[in-house]
Amino acid sequence: MAKVKYYYDSETLSYRKIELRRRDKFKNTLVFLASSALFGALIVLISYQFIESPKEKAQKRELDNMMLRYELLDKKMSQAEKVLENIQQRDNDIYRMYFEVNPIPEEQRKAGFGGVNRYKSLEGFENSDMIIDATKNMDILAKQLYVQSKSLDEIINLAEDKEKLLASIPAIQPIKKEDLTRMASGYGWRSDPFTKARKMHRGMDFTAPKGVPIYATGNGIVKRADNGASGFGNHVRIDHGFGYVTLYAHLSKYNVKRGQRVKRGDLIGFVGSTGRSMAPHLHYEVHKDGKPINPINFYYGNLTPEEFKQMLKAASQENQSFD
Repeated sequence: MAKVKYYYDSETLSYRKIELRRRDKFKNTLVFLASSALFGALIVLISYQFIESPKEKAQKRELDNMMLRYELLDKKMSQAEKVLENIQQRDNDIYRMYFEVNPIPEEQRKAGFGGVNRYKSLEGFENSDMIIDATKNMDILAKQLYVQSKSLDEIINLAEDKEKLLASIPAIQPIKKEDLTRMASGYGWRSDPFTKARKMHRGMDFTAPKGVPIYATGNGIVKRADNGASGFGNHVRIDHGFGYVTLYAHLSKYNVKRGQRVKRGDLIGFVGSTGRSMAPHLHYEVHKDGKPINPINFYYGNLTPEEFKQMLKAASQENQSFD
C-alpha cells in the first residue's frame, strides 16, 4: 500500500494531503526507473571489472596451469635440443668418421619447411605468437629427430658390415707358429726351384712337416677344394667377401668341401707336397679385387711385434721359392 504524504498549510493552519498529478507520477516513476537502471549498470560494471565469477576463476586457474605446462614443455624441448645436438655431433665426428662415410651436411639437419603457411590456423588468438613458436620448434625438432634416426639406421648397417669385414679379412698365419719349420720364401721376385729363373712369387711359403694342420685365416666360403689348378696340386680357395680371396696350395688332403662356410681358425686341410712342389710346405696367397697382394700385411692377429719384425726380415730376402 502506497504511503500517503501531507504538507502543512500555513494559511489554514492545518495539514493537507499531497495530491500528485498523473504527469508528475509518470515523471517520478520514469526517474526512479532510470536511476535504478543506471545504478544497476554501475554495479554490474564494477562487478565485471573487480569481481570474478566462479567460471572466470576456473578459467583463470586453467589458463595459469596451461602457462605453467607450456613453460615446462619449453624447458623440456630445450633439453631435448641439447641432447640431439650432442648426438648429431657424435654422429658426424665419431661414428661416421670411424666408418669412413661423409657427415650429414648442417643444412640438411637444420632445413626448415617451405611452401604454404603451416600455422595459419593458429593465428588470430591472444597467445598466437607463443603457440606458433612452440609448434614450429616441435616441428623442427621432429624433423631433426627423423634425420638422425635415419642416420643411426645407416650407422647400424655400417657397424654390421664393419664387424663382418673385420671377421672376414685374413688376419692370422695359416699355420701355427709352433708347427712351422720356418718361413721359407716371401712375396716378390724369387728364384724358381725348377728352372732357376727369376720369377714373381705371388705368395708366401711356410715349410712344415707333412700332415701339419692348416687353418682358415678369415671367415668366408670355400670356392674351390680340388687339384684342378696347374701347379698348385691339392688346394683350397676361400672367398672372404669384400674383395678378399685366400689360396692354400700343395695340401696333402682337404678338410673342407666346395660351398662350405668357414670361420677364422677352422681346420681346412693339411700340409703336403702335391703339385709343383720341392718339399712339404704351404704356399699361401692373398688376393684383393682379383689382384695378388703381399700376405705379410695380414698377420696382425697372432704375431707379436718382434715376431712380425723377424718374419718381415726373412720375407724380404730374395731366395729360392719352394714352388
